[in-house]
Amino acid sequence: MDLNAVTAPVEAQLRDMLDAAAFPDPARFLDEPRGRWQGQGLVVAPETTDQVAQIVQLCAQARVGLVPYSGGTGLVGGQLLGQGPTPVVLSLERMTRIRDIFASENVMVVDAGVILRDVQVAAQNVDRLFPLSLASEGSARIGGLLATNAGGVNVLRYGNARAQCLGLEVVTADGTVWHGLSRLRKDNTGYDLRDLFIGSEGTLGVITGAALRLMPQPVGVGAAMLAVPSPEAALELLALAGARLGEGLSAFELIHRQGLDFLSDVGPEVKAPFAEMPDWMVLVDVGLAEGLDPAAALEGLFEAAFAADLVTDGVIAQSLAQRQSLWDIREMIPEANRRIGSVSSHDISVPISLIPEFIRRGGEVIAEIGAFRINCFGHLGDGNLHYNVFPMPGRSRADHDGPDRDAVKRAVHDLAHELGGSVSAEHGVGRLKVDDLERYGDPVKLAMMRQIKAALDPQGIMNPGAVLRRV
Repeated sequence: MDLNAVTAPVEAQLRDMLDAAAFPDPARFLDEPRGRWQGQGLVVAPETTDQVAQIVQLCAQARVGLVPYSGGTGLVGGQLLGQGPTPVVLSLERMTRIRDIFASENVMVVDAGVILRDVQVAAQNVDRLFPLSLASEGSARIGGLLATNAGGVNVLRYGNARAQCLGLEVVTADGTVWHGLSRLRKDNTGYDLRDLFIGSEGTLGVITGAALRLMPQPVGVGAAMLAVPSPEAALELLALAGARLGEGLSAFELIHRQGLDFLSDVGPEVKAPFAEMPDWMVLVDVGLAEGLDPAAALEGLFEAAFAADLVTDGVIAQSLAQRQSLWDIREMIPEANRRIGSVSSHDISVPISLIPEFIRRGGEVIAEIGAFRINCFGHLGDGNLHYNVFPMPGRSRADHDGPDRDAVKRAVHDLAHELGGSVSAEHGVGRLKVDDLERYGDPVKLAMMRQIKAALDPQGIMNPGAVLRRV
């Protein structure tokens, strides 16, 4: 079914419905963080769920597409519609209420527009932890994080965003509101609609509120940067760390020297962890219960790993400031990548035991295409790598636009698929990976997804063209 562009009468109805503050300057909503996508649309920023429902009802009546916009940090174009009839871009930036905190239940209920960092601070204020953590937590918003089932650095211990949500409030494609803000851990009354909307990227409805699961604050936290001779050794170290630290192991990040070289070349400035930089490192983070010393636990891990020839050097944080400086290295790598400018960036996952094979074969298939630099880093503990390919010094990504970029992307994704992996581990599909979903996705799964889309959004107004191609 064809959609209509926003018309002057539709815009007039929206302006009658909402106050002037609901119509912000659209410029900052229409660019993708890496500059690869340009959007369009009338930007509307409601304050309440009822206002969202009214906007969706109007769009449904006028058959106008609606693109939900959360923090704008997504890297797959899910928040931008560059072609086709002009849509309404629905920003959640004014929906920022923390509605309630039930500390004894370890539950927080929030608007979908609350920034992740604000949720973390609110949890800390009641001596709780909201463990979802990622580089964009200062600007990413809860609605978008749930809509994409975001991952981050703590998935190893706490799971993706899906695992940290108990209930949702959603405005459906006809403008009705599903009041699913359950605080229950157990509720087997039919289909799990929460899990249907989480990860749907705004293609089935607009998440307007969430009941979030909180955790106890670890009493002792610590981190170590350990030099490893190879990805194979890092994998063995992961098993050793799991055996020694158990549930206290919060994160296990693999880092290649190329990422630190980029930081040295273009910033942001960070303190180098080693005098002589190894090719491979892992960042290990722990959160332990009262009575356990994180630095001592990490020292014990280092000694056992050194005896097994799994590490060659290490830096163990002796304070919270030192722990943060180690994490600064990991968290600044994406910014350095952005400043260099990648030819093609990939968010892939493969079975954890096959990560060394993927890294080895990935270098081989890229070398067959041409001369490039590869910055491979990511969440080894859950099998998710950010495998990013860059031009050689003296060249820019613009020199490789077109066939080179397509060939690199195809080679990396083909390899991930061959090894039983995913071409979208934590960033979602958006519009960037619609072709990939069609190429690598199971046909039966895709058919069921289209049936769900047709049932819940028969006019196809919800984030048109994201995840599933418009037909």
